[in-house]
Amino acid sequence: MAIIHRTVLKPTKLELLGSWLPSRPWYRGGAGEPELAKAGGFRLDDPQGAVGIEFMVVTGASGPGPVAYLVPLTYRDAPLDGAERALIGTAEHGVLGRRWVYDGCHDPVLLAQLTALIEGRVQAQDQNISDTSDPEITRSCAYAGLAPTGSAVEAVETVKAVEAVDDQEGTELSAPYGAALRLHRVLRPAPADGPLLPPDATGHVAGSWLLPDGTRARGLFAVLRTRP
Repeated sequence: MAIIHRTVLKPTKLELLGSWLPSRPWYRGGAGEPELAKAGGFRLDDPQGAVGIEFMVVTGASGPGPVAYLVPLTYRDAPLDGAERALIGTAEHGVLGRRWVYDGCHDPVLLAQLTALIEGRVQAQDQNISDTSDPEITRSCAYAGLAPTGSAVEAVETVKAVEAVDDQEGTELSAPYGAALRLHRVLRPAPADGPLLPPDATGHVAGSWLLPDGTRARGLFAVLRTRP
């Protein structure tokens, strides 16, 4: 299990994201400086213990109205080869030293562990407490053959570079074994009287986040589809 260190990060995550988010096509804020607040998220463990994996939800209030964004992050102790365009920035960790912070959609370790979460082979971990699972994160997988020849850890070895394409709403990734995975970057509450999943979904991850008025919303974080 990953250890959550009670220390400082300079610059902070929100400071790093404040410089990076406006460059994303799915960013909905105005021309001014982003007004970001932490609103939720969860972590996944790297079985090798080398890469920090966090799915962070932040709300931005600089546009016409507050918007919740899903930002998957990975933290490494050295640069990730071939991922220069995915680098959000570097920061000094009070315990671990310099960390390279990446848009996790381009990191094969995050992709492998997210695949394992959807399949039910790993558990989502609390964002702030060590060795504690997060029961608010739900998942499903209707396709039992997503990883028929090995675990998500083994799948990392077959992924030389993660193909991730941003659009106005989210990020499309090529998941292992021919599956397609879409991350919802702009989060929306699920309809109270409708289905959570689109009809062609074969798997998902959902969770909750804090709204500016103090209430909680729940919706989709990621949707898995098998390619025809």
